[in-house]
Amino acid sequence: MRILVAEDEKRLSDALCQILKEQKYSVDAVYDGIDALAYAEGGIYDVIVLDVMMPGKTGLEVLSEIRRKKNPVPVLILTALDSLTDKVRGLDAGADDYLTKPFSPEELLARIRVLTRRKGEIVSDVQSIGDLEFDVSSSVLCCTKTGKSIRLNFKETALFRILSDSAGRVIPKETLVNKVWGYDADLSGNNLEAYVSFLRRKLAFIGSGCAIVSRKKMGYRLDPSDD
Repeated sequence: MRILVAEDEKRLSDALCQILKEQKYSVDAVYDGIDALAYAEGGIYDVIVLDVMMPGKTGLEVLSEIRRKKNPVPVLILTALDSLTDKVRGLDAGADDYLTKPFSPEELLARIRVLTRRKGEIVSDVQSIGDLEFDVSSSVLCCTKTGKSIRLNFKETALFRILSDSAGRVIPKETLVNKVWGYDADLSGNNLEAYVSFLRRKLAFIGSGCAIVSRKKMGYRLDPSDD
């Protein structure tokens, strides 16, 4: 799952990103409202954590523009403004939740979990796809047919989750790169292909009938199989 953190206080932004990355979320950070809107319009984020008081555009201006363009991404407003009027303004602008500074990491993570459940994100720690079971919390991939299992690394986990969440559907290469590595990643042309190859080898190692299929000039899809 990929999260955009839009917070102009660099130290707080770094702390937020660290908290989220420790929970195995992929995170991008921006520091003003103009960049926040540009990144949000890419449509690759599962949750946006949005500060209200930012340069360029305020968080509420960004949020209003996101909703005007019919982007349904869950948005958690983050602000030092704690009056009832401020909260109502944020919710009326289209926010899904409102978190007042200062806050605990536990509360932040709990609220993000609620937002992903509202969106339909998988709540269980174990995904089942064909003859595969994937333990999201431990990154262990198991073939139910052979009983063999293997652990995925961080990037493999992120890539596999995107493919498995949309099993049977082609995911464009650009979408995969943006969600796993971020917009600003400095990647060689073969980086995505290399990680797809790693996943294919691990699927073969555990004896799974699932396959990652390449569609030329389009992207990749995960084909479930329990044969």
